[in-house]
This record gives sequence, C-alpha cells and structure tokens, in this order.
Amino acid sequence: MQKDAQLFDEKTELERKLGLPETLSIVVNRIIGSGIFRTPAPIMFITASVGLFYGVWIIGGLATILGALCYAELVAMMPKSGGPYVFLKAAYPPIVTFLRGWAMFFVSETGAIAAVSVFFSETALTIINPEISKYTIAAVATILVWLLTLLNSFGIQLSGRLQNIFSLLKIGVLTIIIIMGFSSGIHPENFRDPDLSQTSGWAGIVAIFTAMRYGFFAYSGWEGATYVAEEVKNPRKNLPRSLFIGISLVLVLYLLINTAYINTLGPIQMGKAKVVAADAMQVAAGTIGTLIITSAIMVSTFGNVNTQLLVKSRTWYAMARDKLFFGRLSTVHIKYKTPNNALYAQALWTTLLILFSTVAENAYEAIIDYFSFTSSVFNVLTFASVIVLRYKFPDKERPYRVWAFPFTITIVLAIQLIFMLTTLYTAPLPSLLGIILTSTGLLYYKYMVPSEAKLDTSGSADRGLSQ
Repeated sequence: MQKDAQLFDEKTELERKLGLPETLSIVVNRIIGSGIFRTPAPIMFITASVGLFYGVWIIGGLATILGALCYAELVAMMPKSGGPYVFLKAAYPPIVTFLRGWAMFFVSETGAIAAVSVFFSETALTIINPEISKYTIAAVATILVWLLTLLNSFGIQLSGRLQNIFSLLKIGVLTIIIIMGFSSGIHPENFRDPDLSQTSGWAGIVAIFTAMRYGFFAYSGWEGATYVAEEVKNPRKNLPRSLFIGISLVLVLYLLINTAYINTLGPIQMGKAKVVAADAMQVAAGTIGTLIITSAIMVSTFGNVNTQLLVKSRTWYAMARDKLFFGRLSTVHIKYKTPNNALYAQALWTTLLILFSTVAENAYEAIIDYFSFTSSVFNVLTFASVIVLRYKFPDKERPYRVWAFPFTITIVLAIQLIFMLTTLYTAPLPSLLGIILTSTGLLYYKYMVPSEAKLDTSGSADRGLSQ
C-alpha cells in the first residue's frame, strides 16, 4: 500500500520551478511544431475535398479536447512525471506499462523528435541550396538534437524560460501568416471542390481517417506538460488548466491558418504542395512571404524540438526509477537536478532514427507512418485507464473529473479505434515495423527487468466504479 500511495502524492526529488505560464507554454510549444506548416498538404491530397479536409481538423480537434478531459482527471489525481507512462502504471500490470515506455522510446516519441528535426533541417538548408543532399539534412537535424539536449541539461528553470519565449514567437508568427493569407481579400472560388474531387460515403470516411494520422500528428504533444508534472508548481490545478487553455488556443489558430491556406491556394494547388505554408506565403507576398514563412518554420520547429527533448526525457527517467528501463537513466544531476543520462540516451536513439530516415523518399511522412499505429494502440489503453482507475481506486481524491463520464471516453475510444484500424489498413508495412520494434521489448522485460519490478504494484483497493 505504500507504493500505492506514492502514485498519488506530490513528493519528488526534482525541483518545482514551472508555473502556469511555463506549463501553458510547454503545451503550446509541443503542439505547434512542423505539422501545421506541412501536413495540411497531404491531408488535402488524401481527402480531395474542402469539406472532408475540415472534417479531419475538426474531428482531430474534438478528439484532442476530449482526450485532454481524460488526461486532466488522471494528472490531477497523479501529479507524477512521465505522462501516460504513469497512468498506465497505475491501471495495468507492469508489462503493459513497460511496453508503452519501450514503444515511446524506440518508436513513437523519439520518432516524433526525429520528424520535426528533419523538417527544421530541410527548411533551413533549402534556403541555401534546393538540391541539398538528404545526408546533409540528416547531419544538421542531428546537430540540432544534440545542441538542444545539452541546453536542457542545465536545469529546468532555463528550459522553462525558453518555452515562454518560443510560445510567444510561434503565436505571433502564426497570426502574421493568417493575416497575410487574407491580405488580397477573400476568394470564395478557392473553397469549392473541383468536380472530380468529390468523395462521399464509406470512401469519404476512409479518406478522413487515413488523413487523420497527419492531423493527429499536427495536434500531437498536447499532453506534453504531464511529462514534467513533478517540476510544476501546484500541479493538480496548473496542469489541467494548461491543457484546456493551450489546446483551445491552438485549435482556433489551426482552423484560421488552414482557412488562410485554402483562401490563398485552393484545394488542387494545396494538395500538390510539399510545404503548403511556403507555397501560400509565396503567392500572398512573393519573396518576402517566403522569407517570413521560412523564419516561422525554423522558429516553430526549433522550439518544438526543444520542448520534446525536455518533456520526453522524464519518461525514461521515471521508467528507470521503477527499474523497468536502463538503470543509469534514473540518475539526476547533482547541481542542475535534471535527468541528464535520460536526455543523452534519448538523443542517441533519435540520431539513429534520423539516419534511418535517409533511406526513405519522403523522410518526414515516413517517420509519421512508422509510429502512428503503435501510438494509437497505447493511446486507447491510456484513455481507457480512466475507467480502470475509477474501478481500482474509487475513493482516491480526484480534483478534476471527466465531464459527461462515461460518454466522453466512449467517443474518444471510438475515434481512436477507427483511426488505429484505418492506419493498419492503409500503412501496413510502417505499422508492422513499429509493432516489431515494440515486441523486442518482451526480451528485455524477460531477461533484464528484476523480479520485484514485475510485481503488480498498481493497487488492490476496494472495488466499485466511481461515477
């Protein structure tokens, strides 16, 4: 029962230096990265319809908000660093928790860092030479990862200040892009679908959920602040607030900026774009527009990689602390109180993924396809943990409760399950690769994880579903 209590208390050896502004900045920085500048093009190409295009963004936004309701209940009840790893730890047997953490490290979370780093590098180097080598792109992406890793090893307070700076810069730049997208007036003809682009019925539903993996990637990261829960002041209040405020702000910005893209380019030209934001700003303002959007992408992706490196390293630290991962990753720097070994291991594997991506024709999209299915499997388990924990711990304090339970969670799970099956159907080989890498964790769990860590410590409280 002592271990049960540790799941719900606020004791930590880390320093609580992050207030609501820094926590909110982490949410904004984690969501706004490369996605909104690039993924609208493949989403429009797949859906081939303005209506279905908006459907992807609206359904994705709805799922994100409903998912945040679930996370708000979980993190307010368990303000521990590690994000979904902590929630799974409380809800399921240790092997489930371990596999989620293993998949996060080797597939999904480092994969997301690699994708955004590659996009930053592509954007920066294309200015110098449009025919730049993909190996040069990989080299610059790797340098970015290690530079920011070193910066994050000098204390959470410095990292928090960087979050505030980059979140304000991102919001300002996106606002400029939205204004420029309407600078030549409103063009209603660009919001009409070409005759041959109509998609309806089941084909339309499949198109929406096929494109959703790029939409979810653009929204991904909203849970980022929960990874650093042990470094947040008053976490039971500040973490739920940061989720709701941050996601709402980004949702509004995304709808506005996508409308600006369509207004400027129209659906056909938008679907053909490689970097839709750059094409839109080239049309809107010529060379000046290209310069602005290039600067915006670099600022946004730089800040996003920084935030990802900061928050995700806390999961590997939490896993190692529980003896479910490489033991040396559980150490904290004596002076700066940061999990530096976890940061360095994260950077090393991300580097290998960046190098691996050079074999793909479109590295950015390939990385997203690689981790989408695996992520969705564990997302389903994480959202379902709200139900499991209400059954296992009905009497634990819940400063926030999911609104309209259980209908909210039912909707979230339905969207995630449909997305998961569609991703497996439309991207089978990348999905299979993610599954194989996740499965390798079973060998580590069997031979390397000590017996005491395999015991189910998630509690055996009085049973009874808490409404």
